[in-house]
Amino acid sequence: MHLVIRRYRPSDKDTVVSLFSTGIQEHIHPSFQNAMTSPLYISITLALLGAGYLFSSVSVAVLFPAAWMGLVYYCCHELYAGYVRETLRTDMQDIVGNYLSRPDDCFWVAEAEFEGRVQVLGMVAVMGQTSGGEKQGAMFRMIISPRCRRMGLGYRMTQTVIDFCKERGFSKVVLDTSSTQTSAVALYAKLGFRHVLSHNATHVPSWLVRLTKVTILKMEKHL
Repeated sequence: MHLVIRRYRPSDKDTVVSLFSTGIQEHIHPSFQNAMTSPLYISITLALLGAGYLFSSVSVAVLFPAAWMGLVYYCCHELYAGYVRETLRTDMQDIVGNYLSRPDDCFWVAEAEFEGRVQVLGMVAVMGQTSGGEKQGAMFRMIISPRCRRMGLGYRMTQTVIDFCKERGFSKVVLDTSSTQTSAVALYAKLGFRHVLSHNATHVPSWLVRLTKVTILKMEKHL
C-alpha cells in the first residue's frame, strides 16, 4: 500500500470527521473492559451481587451489579463520545481556520488506494504554543484507520509532526493520550517521548473519569 501524507484539504472534511468519530469511540469498549476486569471492580460487582441476594431476591441480585456495570459503561461512553462531540463542535468545526491559517499549525491526512479508490486512512494535527517563554508543538487528533494499523503509518505521521516542529524551531513536542491506548503509548516511547505527567482533566467531571479508571498521560519529546 503506497501511503501519501499531505496537508488537509476542505474536501476531506466528511471523511476526516467520520474517521475521527469512529477512531475515538472504538476506545469505549476496551476502557469498559479494562475497568470491569480490575480487581476492585470485580470485588464491587461480586459484593453487589451478594448484597442483592442476601437482602432481597435473585432478580435484585442481578439488578444491582447490572446497574453498576451500566454506570461504568455510561462513564466510558461519555468520556470518549463526549470528547468527539466537543471536538467536532470546536476546533474540527473549522479545520482550515484553526490549523491551516497560521505557519506554526498544520493538519495532515494520509491517503492511499484501498479497495480500488483513494481513501483517507489517517490524520494528525499540530498547534504551535508558547510555554515558559519557549515555543512547542502540541500534537492532536492522531487517528489511524484499522485498515492500515501495524504498517508503520502511526510512526510516519508522528515523525511528520516532529519534523515540522524542528523546522519551526520548537523546543519540544507535547501530546496527551489515554492510559488504555497502550499501542500509542509504546509508539510514542519508541520515538523518544517520555511520560511527564498523569492527570484526569478532561471535558467531563473528574468523578466520571475516575470511574472509568482511565488516566490521561502527558508525554513530551525535546527536540
